Amino acid sequence: MNNLPIIAPSILSADFAKLGQEVNEILDGGCQWVHFDVMDNHYVPNLTFGPMICKALKDHGVTAPIDVHLMVEPVDDMINQFAKAGADIITFHPEASKHIHRSIQLVKQHGCQVGLALNPATPLSLIEEVLPELDMVLVMSVNPGFGGQSFIESSLDKIMRLRNMCNEKGLTTRISVDGGVKPDNIKKIQEAGADTFVMGSAIFSAEDRQKAINNTFAQLSQ
Repeated sequence: MNNLPIIAPSILSADFAKLGQEVNEILDGGCQWVHFDVMDNHYVPNLTFGPMICKALKDHGVTAPIDVHLMVEPVDDMINQFAKAGADIITFHPEASKHIHRSIQLVKQHGCQVGLALNPATPLSLIEEVLPELDMVLVMSVNPGFGGQSFIESSLDKIMRLRNMCNEKGLTTRISVDGGVKPDNIKKIQEAGADTFVMGSAIFSAEDRQKAINNTFAQLSQ
């Protein structure tokens, strides 16, 4: 695994009243991606935001990659809308697509990177056939739908098995982890095989965000 670590703060934990300023602050602080948790109150029991927020940030001047996690069903129409709004990476849940490979190709047709997201109970076998098509796999270390949940420890074994699967196939696929990721557990998540870390409240709710970002990168570089 040669991928450099990426910190992708989730705007779900940001102050929506000043979202552009909030995103500028975490990017200026050293974070590399902006993570969108898109929920539809159907696939998951919550409702967040749509493609117009993505477009607004692009129009605001955000040039960092926008990493969109679609927790919606059906998924193809939202793939089209977020791609047109400026998303750079689009990840969806295999359970939300009737034809997973077709949805993967739809993301690629828009010129976006593509990922699949695995819920805690979703087995790796569900994505094995399409793994070579993916730029990233997102391992959910909480049940999707709400921010601020605690990390599910059994996710570490899943991350390790996924990294081994990628290595066996000669793939450099990014492994992202979302849910309960904090400076005090991020190192063991990295050691399990992850290289991309979605963090919400651990950064946006920190009293000193720059200190939280610096501490996170310090843990990853040990």
